[in-house]
Amino acid sequence: MQKCELTGKGKQYGNNVPFSLHRTKKVWKPNLQNKTIIVDGKKVRMKISTQAIRTLKKKGILA
Repeated sequence: MQKCELTGKGKQYGNNVPFSLHRTKKVWKPNLQNKTIIVDGKKVRMKISTQAIRTLKKKGILA
């Protein structure tokens, strides 16, 4: 399933709209990466969005 385990960010739905205005369905998936994070002294593998990884690096949680 395409969902960030930390932030809950998931798929977004909408329409592709070209110049002719002929709308077709489109899905935007989050960019998920497998990362190992140390939580309470234990290594935990999580599927995290790249946006969440940037935030963790900024806060100093992820090296």
